[in-house]
Amino acid sequence: MTEAKVAIVTGASRGIGLGIAQAWGSRGDRVWITGRNAEPRAAAAAELGPDTMHIAGKAHDAEHQAEVIKSVLETFGRIDYLVNNVGTNPVFGPTLDLDIDLVRKILDINVISHFAWTQQVYRAWMAEHGGAIVNVSSVAALYPSPGLGVYGMSKAALSYLTAELAVELGPKVRVNPVAPAVVKTKFAEALWLGREDDVAAAYPAGRLGVPEDIGEAVSFLLSDKASWITGQTLVIDGGVTLVGRSG
Repeated sequence: MTEAKVAIVTGASRGIGLGIAQAWGSRGDRVWITGRNAEPRAAAAAELGPDTMHIAGKAHDAEHQAEVIKSVLETFGRIDYLVNNVGTNPVFGPTLDLDIDLVRKILDINVISHFAWTQQVYRAWMAEHGGAIVNVSSVAALYPSPGLGVYGMSKAALSYLTAELAVELGPKVRVNPVAPAVVKTKFAEALWLGREDDVAAAYPAGRLGVPEDIGEAVSFLLSDKASWITGQTLVIDGGVTLVGRSG
């Protein structure tokens, strides 16, 4: 019997992160999820089943990262996969109107934390044993997105970082980004709530994304079936970037 693999998924209490954890857990493998808030995180872990562990903390906090990695290795003895899903976008509006400290916060959570998680997991396990990493970017990284300027900038930086790491960490570790368009989550409510049909009309697929769409794609990229794919941005957008733009 093949030994179960282990994945860490950050920001997995709900939305895309939970969808990713569900897709991976359904394969019979083990998942360790993180999240700031105890109640939704515990509810997510209960929904995911007995092979799921969880721990509280801010994803961009170095001590939290180290605690999670130590706990995963002590509990499961391995870290095969890392999904950097956590992200923030607390504002919508003109880029130059943003407070500089808020800009730093967005970059810290959306880029620096992903770098830090990757660095710690690589040093703790993957440098010797190999593995695969997926970073959750966005179609906002692909072109200017008025109202989402710094968010898009952070995701563009993340996509570049992912490609760079794919070159530097290969062949032992594969690193890929996924770039979703609008997915029906609480995080993206401002982009679709109350006008879903109008927004979805721009999508050739005829609907907005759901967390399961992203979860299945990430599960594929982590798996051995994607063993010859690294450094490639997988756009998951229902075709909207073929005909227009949607962040």
